[in-house]
Amino acid sequence: MRTEAVTGEAAGATSQDVAPLLRIDGLGKRFGTLQALADVSLALMPGEVHCLLGENGAGKSTLCNLVFGVHSPDAGQMVLDGAPYTPRSPADALNHGIAMVHQHFSLVPDLTVVDNMLLGQSRGVLDRKACAAKLETMRERYGLALDPYARIQDLSVGERQRVEIVKCLVREPRLLVLDEPTAVLLPAEIEALLAVCERVAAQGCGVVLVTHKLAEIRLVARRATVLRGGRVVARSDAPAQEIDMLVRAMIQRDLQAPASPMAPERSVKQVVHETLPPREMALLADGLTVRDADGVLRLDNFTLMVAPGEIVAVAGVEGNGQSELGAVLSGMLKPTEGRFHIFGEEMTGKSPKTLTAAGCGVVPEDRHALACVTGMNVAENMMLDRLGRYKKYGLLDREALNRAARELMQRFDVRAAGPEVAFGGLSGGNQQKAVLARELTLDPLRFLLAAQPTRGLDVGAVEAIYGHIRTVAARGVGVLLISSELEELLAVADRIVVLYRGRLMGTCRADAAERPRIGAWMAGQETSSAVPEEALA
Repeated sequence: MRTEAVTGEAAGATSQDVAPLLRIDGLGKRFGTLQALADVSLALMPGEVHCLLGENGAGKSTLCNLVFGVHSPDAGQMVLDGAPYTPRSPADALNHGIAMVHQHFSLVPDLTVVDNMLLGQSRGVLDRKACAAKLETMRERYGLALDPYARIQDLSVGERQRVEIVKCLVREPRLLVLDEPTAVLLPAEIEALLAVCERVAAQGCGVVLVTHKLAEIRLVARRATVLRGGRVVARSDAPAQEIDMLVRAMIQRDLQAPASPMAPERSVKQVVHETLPPREMALLADGLTVRDADGVLRLDNFTLMVAPGEIVAVAGVEGNGQSELGAVLSGMLKPTEGRFHIFGEEMTGKSPKTLTAAGCGVVPEDRHALACVTGMNVAENMMLDRLGRYKKYGLLDREALNRAARELMQRFDVRAAGPEVAFGGLSGGNQQKAVLARELTLDPLRFLLAAQPTRGLDVGAVEAIYGHIRTVAARGVGVLLISSELEELLAVADRIVVLYRGRLMGTCRADAAERPRIGAWMAGQETSSAVPEEALA
């Protein structure tokens, strides 16, 4: 691996005697006072998977958006197939043969797969039959099977991701950009998607894969580029053999063993919850059931106990009742049936404010909608549940507020120009760290509900966040962790339960040896009965 002050010459250096598909030279982009990218140069080759790595806020999304025509660069140039490339919009990028799959779905839920495929690609009379034929071609070529006439709202999360990818592939792009596409997929679906990346590349298409998952880099990356602070700081022509060095380049240090989320030791003693009476449980959920407005069962008789100091993880593909469970336990949704207690005190139907006062920290899965006020500044958001402590003569004591916020920003590595900058101006990862900082420092903190706490975070931030969660668990805080990242759950939790279509499929120790059974439960397959409670002792 080479760590360097990058030049255009370095960017074009490859071991292949092939011209780059897209050459990027000295690209720069500024948003106000923030220099998002500076002098970025790299070459994207046809027929290879190129992984783009970097911490949150490193400039990965900005670079992808420049390539896809969302923004225009302030400096530098791009050359596509030997000709200057200056996309004015995403439509322009598509016309040049560049397609992008974004992190968040851009599908219309109440339309069919075919109709979503035709959006923006057809004028006049829609030829649905021809489009369905194209989908059959995609199935034969890449193994991406879809029902052309199924409505998006009836598809699983994995199937929706498949639609997004096929929507790009039917255009037969020359360059395919994938921005963290595996976050919502089953382990088997992740393997299938990575295989598609390889097949797409084998047909001569260039593939850019933005990812934080080291296993994905090992499997498919032909080359890798690391961004830090908006600059290219490292390249690798053999990423699978240089994972440790790539991580070091990303975060400017080694991951601390055994605290790495990939292979840690248990730092929290597993609690045998049978020895505690129910009233002393951090969480006792009894028969929680949720039906939506149409009467559809979203959460089915969910029953669980979490002991003080225990980290229990809820695994499953997104859309299988995790959101409803989180909404109930955070006071945002009243269950149709059932109840739950926090340390013996019933909290069913209580408001979020009451839950906070009772010592319940909540990290919701949708930080924008539920965890912050983007129009307020960083300090106000980080102290949102304790602003009353900083009032002086009925007004906010800004100096004290900012001083406390700076301490939390440093402790949780929230990167911003200062506590007074607008919260909406932070990168997604830094927003997430700010929310976690607020909830993990709730006083007193007795129970923590953390839904998708590491979504959008780089490997260094993931390590730090789970270190903080282990620390509060060691103090006796019960933790319910909801995530689609199975490897992380296996690394940090004491026990794993699996939800499928709202139903609790089973429970087992958080052990890598249990991965096949957990994967089967996540896919809705019945296996041997769940681990008996006495076996957890």
